[in-house]
Amino acid sequence: MKKYRSSILFFAAACVILFVTVMVIQQQMQAKANRPIPTKKESIASPDVSVISVSPASYFSEVSAFGSADPHFSISLTSQVAGQIEQISADFENGKRVKKGITLAQLENSNYQAAVESARQILSAAKVSLLEEERQGMQALAEWQSSGLKGEPDSDLVLRKPQLEAAKASVKNAQASLKSAEKDLARSMIKAPFDALIINRAVSLGSYVQTGTEVATLYSTDRVEISVALSSNEWQNLPPLSELNEGSWPVTISSVENQQQWNGFVLRAEQSLDAQTRQRSLIVALKNPLDQKPALYPGTFVNVHISGRKVDGLWKLPTSALSQRGEIWYVDKNNTLAKFSTTPLFTRTGFIFVEPPEDLKSDRANVLINPLDSYLNGMDVKPVEVTP
Repeated sequence: MKKYRSSILFFAAACVILFVTVMVIQQQMQAKANRPIPTKKESIASPDVSVISVSPASYFSEVSAFGSADPHFSISLTSQVAGQIEQISADFENGKRVKKGITLAQLENSNYQAAVESARQILSAAKVSLLEEERQGMQALAEWQSSGLKGEPDSDLVLRKPQLEAAKASVKNAQASLKSAEKDLARSMIKAPFDALIINRAVSLGSYVQTGTEVATLYSTDRVEISVALSSNEWQNLPPLSELNEGSWPVTISSVENQQQWNGFVLRAEQSLDAQTRQRSLIVALKNPLDQKPALYPGTFVNVHISGRKVDGLWKLPTSALSQRGEIWYVDKNNTLAKFSTTPLFTRTGFIFVEPPEDLKSDRANVLINPLDSYLNGMDVKPVEVTP
């Protein structure tokens, strides 16, 4: 009986040991299965960025602005007297140029000629009356002196002084009437008030015009003026007004449509701000625009380039270096990206000129020429210098 009991105990102990062993092996296998697969750690390569090496330098500023080439004078020529147009000059056509004083149209003027002759007759009669009155005055004076009376007459009428003054006034009035009649006769010939380009002829042969009727639209041909509105920063890039107003400061004028160029000059500067834009305008001029080669026609939309003052400590960068957010990206000494916000002081044919931060004014810097929106501040990069 004892032998049977010990066998049972032995068998139970063996089962327990076997069960524990199976559980331990199973846990070890599960832990091994859940262990992460070891991977080889790889370093991320820094991307290449195209940069140019720049350092602060001195440059002459340039102000660029747009405007329209407007004539010096633009008038609606009107008739100063009434009448029917009986003659028109062959040069009185749209698009033709005429010299100052040329007769553009002639009004029927017989009435004005008659008025002149009538005024001359009245003037002649007034002069005769004046001569007669002068003689009568001399005779009255002689009679007073021969009368033996002492002193002056009690009345000026005795010596006919009022009559003489009236006769003189009649002559002056007749002279003024003759001058007015001659002016009306001259105004019956409609003339160009200056060297002009005829923009629009508003009358024809046989037209009847009243005083003040529009006859034509004329542009002067002596010069064109271009008004360009400048901001306060742009004014700071220009020399003092005393130098600009001398009329010799050079300006390059170029057509927006075909890039044709002309050499103009600064004519004057306005001394007030525009109520809406809060900007002040500079007036640029070009003499004899229609005689230039090529001609600069009034109404042409142009781009004006004005040379300014010398500015120190600027970077000259391609326009592509300025991001859409108005930032300049550069690579610092640790080959990481950095940036700063700026506004170009001026531009010039594919380049911008900016003032760098204070900590970058002493050394050269590698500036990105094509910054991307995906770039991050502090990002590791590999600068590759290129020629802009």
